[in-house]
Amino acid sequence: MSMFAGSMGAGRDEVGEKVASFPTYEKAQKAVSSLIAGEVPARDIAIVGSGLRSIERITGRLGYATAARSGALNGLMLGLLFAFIFVLGTPTVEISAFIGVLLVGMALGMLLSLGTYSIVRRRRDFASVMQVTADHYDVCVAAASLTKARDVLGPAAAARTVVARPATPTDAAPPQYGERVQTPGAPAPAVPPRPPVPSRLADDEPPRYGERIAPPVAPAADPEPSSDGAPKSDAQRDDR
Repeated sequence: MSMFAGSMGAGRDEVGEKVASFPTYEKAQKAVSSLIAGEVPARDIAIVGSGLRSIERITGRLGYATAARSGALNGLMLGLLFAFIFVLGTPTVEISAFIGVLLVGMALGMLLSLGTYSIVRRRRDFASVMQVTADHYDVCVAAASLTKARDVLGPAAAARTVVARPATPTDAAPPQYGERVQTPGAPAPAVPPRPPVPSRLADDEPPRYGERIAPPVAPAADPEPSSDGAPKSDAQRDDR
């Protein structure tokens, strides 16, 4: 991947269009090999990892014994390198000198490892290996070679993923000035209780301040009875 990054250039961020997606990096590598075998230019191909995450695997607990053992192994390799160089310079060297160089290398490795552990043991007391993985890997190809890449991979190539946006209702009127717009997902505001309707005033209750009182209606007068016992009409009253 570093060779690909160097050939693409530092200032180039465009990787082309996605033609396939794979759950593992190995399958993405096989797809790239198929594209190159199908005469797709290697400079037009890119592998893009999406959903990157780092995984730290704990390999063991650190201690002075563990640090000394790992330092001795590293020092042994360093001693072998120095002994090989020493033997090349002096072919008639004795075996004791060869073993002495190995022991010096192991001692140096142990001292360096113990010194490093004494510095970092307050921050962490375990050994681990860091690994960066991705949820899926997309094989992208430049626009100039897109058609050829899809022909090589066949109909199984994944198309560009389009995320559908939620439709906006068109019949809803825009909010008026001063109207409170409720945020989607927020709980609806509580409706205040309505005040109780005042009951009708009793007949004997005095009128309140500012209340208009209707004048009382006079009762209609009963007609006067005539001599024959029948009530007189208005015309008969006028004749009298």
